[in-house]
Amino acid sequence: MADPSAALVAALKPLLHALDVLGVVARHFDPAEYDAVMDAVGEPDAELRDALPGLAHLPPELETLRAAIAASATEAIAAFDGLRAALDSEDGVRAVFRALRHIPRARAALYPAATLLAPVSRFFLEPGRRDSTALLAALANPRPNTGVHHVANEPGRSGGYSLYVPEYASPERAMPLVVALHGGSGNGRDFLWTWHRAARSHGAILVTPTATGSTWALMGEDTDTPNLLRILDDISGQWRIDPTRMLLTGMSDGGTFTYVTGLESASPFTHLAPVAAAFHPILAQMAEPSRLRGLPITIAHGARDWMFAVETARRAQAALAEAGAQVIYREFEDLSHTYPGELNGELLEWLSAP
Repeated sequence: MADPSAALVAALKPLLHALDVLGVVARHFDPAEYDAVMDAVGEPDAELRDALPGLAHLPPELETLRAAIAASATEAIAAFDGLRAALDSEDGVRAVFRALRHIPRARAALYPAATLLAPVSRFFLEPGRRDSTALLAALANPRPNTGVHHVANEPGRSGGYSLYVPEYASPERAMPLVVALHGGSGNGRDFLWTWHRAARSHGAILVTPTATGSTWALMGEDTDTPNLLRILDDISGQWRIDPTRMLLTGMSDGGTFTYVTGLESASPFTHLAPVAAAFHPILAQMAEPSRLRGLPITIAHGARDWMFAVETARRAQAALAEAGAQVIYREFEDLSHTYPGELNGELLEWLSAP
């Protein structure tokens, strides 16, 4: 009889590689360079497709692993199929974004295997922390109520949130909090995986809400700020949050709403980090001077952003710095309108700096 562990390894190795490649495609997506990126990527999913049938006859005691790897592989393969189809699609950018939605789903499907297989646990850590035996040991023995949870945040539902609490978290220990806001047409359930590695590596509670409307309340009645405060009350009732380390961040529309709600005088957030966001100088002019004075803000933007030109971020830097905020400006030369995941660890170190 064939060794069942051999079938697992045969599928897991190409799966992790395929997920890494998909992460590169997502990070470097630029309509002007898309064909070249896809040519460079090649077919890392071919080996994964070949290995999948070997999972069919694993013994029952390995069902959790089999199901996680098979479901993740199915999503990864769907992502590659969609990305290739987009090359000839009249739908263009929308087709690429639809394909990229399979990436967080592939990660979500695989995550239950993290406490069972060390290579999977390492995959869900930042590269610089994958060799920490102490961290891996702590993650392998999760405490009660930790891990990934979804609260009224099923696909297609508005106003709920997803939550990640590091497996080694203790209710007695005050922890930093990250509230990360998805982009337009996105949702918090998927956006959690944009930040999950960093929160797991550095020890932060991560909350990813879903907007109450089709996107964040950038015009008209603001129903999102009260909802965010409700979510914070919910989390604070379960875990100790360090009130000096509360980061609000977001991508695209989520980044713009980071400005809108984060600059309000009553905002509980101590740090703001809008990414690839739109900005109007009136936001700084309308904010209370006492709120802006000394407020730590990191602005991140891509020089190749085709949705919100980089000059928008440069103006934001100038206006907010003039108003007295402590502004760090990060401009990524190779970044289009995508999320620079490598920034997350830096933001958490900045959040925890003395």
